[in-house]
Amino acid sequence: MTSAALNEVRAGVLRRPGLMSQPLRDALSDAYDEWLRAAVPAQRDSIALVAVGGLGRREPTLYSDLDLVLLHDGRTSDIAALADEIWYPIWDSGVGLDHSVRTPGQALDVAEDDLKALLGLLDLRHLAGNAEMSAQLRARVVELWRKSAPKRSDDLRALSARRWALAGEGAFLLEPNLKDSRGGLRDVQSLRALALAQLVDMPAPVRVAGGELLDIRGELHRLTARPEDVLRLQDHDAVATAFGLVADDGTPDRDEVLRRANHACRVVSYALDVSWRRVEASIDRRPFVTRLFSASPGPVREGIAADVVAQDGEVVLARDAAPRRDAGLVLRAARAAATNELPFASHTLDRLAAECPPLPDPWPAQARDDFVALLGTGPAAVPVLESLDSAGLLARMLPEWDAVRSRAQHNPVHRFTVDRHLLETAACAAERTRDVARPDLLLVGALLHDIGKGYPGDHSVVGAEHAAVIAQRMGFAAADAATITAVVRQHLLLPDTATRRDLDDPMTVSSAATAIDASVQVLELLHALAPADAAATGPAAWSDWKAGLIRELVRRIRAVLQGDPLPGPAPIDDERRAMAAAGKLDVRFRGAGEVVVAAPDSVGVLYRTAGVLALHSLDVRSASIGTVESMAVNSFVVSPRFGRLPDPALVRADLARALAGELGLAQRLREKERSYGAAPARPPTVTWFDDAATDATVCEIRAEDAIGLLCRVTAALERGGVDVRSARVSSLGNSVVDAFYVTTRAGSRVPHDARADIEIELRAV
Repeated sequence: MTSAALNEVRAGVLRRPGLMSQPLRDALSDAYDEWLRAAVPAQRDSIALVAVGGLGRREPTLYSDLDLVLLHDGRTSDIAALADEIWYPIWDSGVGLDHSVRTPGQALDVAEDDLKALLGLLDLRHLAGNAEMSAQLRARVVELWRKSAPKRSDDLRALSARRWALAGEGAFLLEPNLKDSRGGLRDVQSLRALALAQLVDMPAPVRVAGGELLDIRGELHRLTARPEDVLRLQDHDAVATAFGLVADDGTPDRDEVLRRANHACRVVSYALDVSWRRVEASIDRRPFVTRLFSASPGPVREGIAADVVAQDGEVVLARDAAPRRDAGLVLRAARAAATNELPFASHTLDRLAAECPPLPDPWPAQARDDFVALLGTGPAAVPVLESLDSAGLLARMLPEWDAVRSRAQHNPVHRFTVDRHLLETAACAAERTRDVARPDLLLVGALLHDIGKGYPGDHSVVGAEHAAVIAQRMGFAAADAATITAVVRQHLLLPDTATRRDLDDPMTVSSAATAIDASVQVLELLHALAPADAAATGPAAWSDWKAGLIRELVRRIRAVLQGDPLPGPAPIDDERRAMAAAGKLDVRFRGAGEVVVAAPDSVGVLYRTAGVLALHSLDVRSASIGTVESMAVNSFVVSPRFGRLPDPALVRADLARALAGELGLAQRLREKERSYGAAPARPPTVTWFDDAATDATVCEIRAEDAIGLLCRVTAALERGGVDVRSARVSSLGNSVVDAFYVTTRAGSRVPHDARADIEIELRAV
């Protein structure tokens, strides 16, 4: 038996300076192998100790379990005691162990019944004892797998799908599971198994991507000192430091760590999709008798574009195609693939990448038409463009694409990385091409709207600069290139203005019209782009409330551009006037999530009302504050956090107690926030706008969302000595942007010298 405990052996490997990635895995494998060989009694031909799993592949990570099988010939009388002599020292050392004791025949029986066990045995590697016993078992396992793989491929696919449903798509997650997410290490093992069954080839990029995932997982284990497979946000900095990745500002480049993980998962996912198509095509599911008496049909080739044909459900090149002399072939083939909803054959992509020359600058008109038509196919374009990207062809046409590839978006509302978000936005915009006069400008603008996120600076401004270059390269006329540039620069104008500014203020509308240079065409394109961008972001990015605000803003901008007078603020309706005339507290719920509150006007009405609404789990989307004689009549657009509006009578009763100082509002809000397990929030940022309102100052506050935040912010503004005229509250995920139209108590704009004290109050919330 060995002298050092197994955990001490592992610690010795860890103490070696500069050891990481593959050298670390090799050293750890060698150390484990040596210890385990010493644990098996010499000259015992009746047994064999084999490794499976990570150690079997010589890919152990520091704190993963060891997967071991003790094989025996069935006649070894002391096999149980012998197994204990091996297992117990491992357990005693604190190293995780997954073990079994079987004869080779028993191992095969289990493999026949249990797909997971069969896949594990494919990684079998001899460690000690009878090497022939190990070799024979592995040969029989591989033979079993090759015979059964066509029939069991559906089970493997279903097994993978169940895992993906729990662990998500690794290519787009902010916290990918490096092992179990789609595109993770288990999928690398699935591809290795399919290649071993001789159903597919093991792509070289997958080997590289698998190594990248193993490298990151290894440092994650070292950092956490446990078998952690999820690359959590709080660990990104430390893992980046381990790899020596430094951002431009000298801090650890956490984005690069995540980009590497996401990109590796994307490479594996793409290879998996290609492999499953190949597996499906290779399996003849016809009954045996039918296959026996049927002649083998030759491949059916159908032309779908010049020099492009469809064969066996894939896009391939015609026999006489000449890619070396045809720069437009890539886009022509891609358009045909998306139009017919067919994938590229992998060898076709390889040939296009190796032989096709780059497009001239500017592009020929036909190439531009093919590209726009490709985008116009909508969702069908996404997998085609992804396949072009995987072959390096998309960045050849759009070099700027490299900067956004697999770049994470840290707002959890975003479902996708920047590059995939752009593809999805273009696909969603394709559904709105009938709403605009120039569908081509909409589609290209949608594809490029966030291209600036790959570069330092304001992504809208930087993105517009890159979009101008790209549009010119694509061969658009100068006026059209300017329109695309304007769409990219102003792609946030409508949603931001509609949700953060007072639409009744003429300054809001005139500023928006000025931002688009009074262009009806740009306005039309932005109106179509806004819902497409939101749909590609995620379900939380759009609502009927936001759609209505944008629609109203567009209507008002059109009126300005046509020279029509702007409608003034809506006069107070009879119901509100009656509530004010009654001279007492009143709370009424109206349609479209509106809550109207009338109360005797005094300092504190606004923040106490906001606090009571929060206590009743109502998220405030916008607020309009008004005074009729001596009564405050305030209107709030709310959405219930749990899908149901509360009883107005209960809200009225709580508000009466809050206004009387009897509710303990602050304490109740703290208790409610604790019940949600909210983490400590960072201080908000405060920005003042002097030219965004006609007769008020706009105070914009960006903060992490929290229960009662609006209550605390409005209370801070009141303590700062300002009156809130109206408010717009916009939330996206866990972030909010609250815009308050404020004046002094005398009704004038807030002077600059008074703002510092107000900001102190706001940041304290």
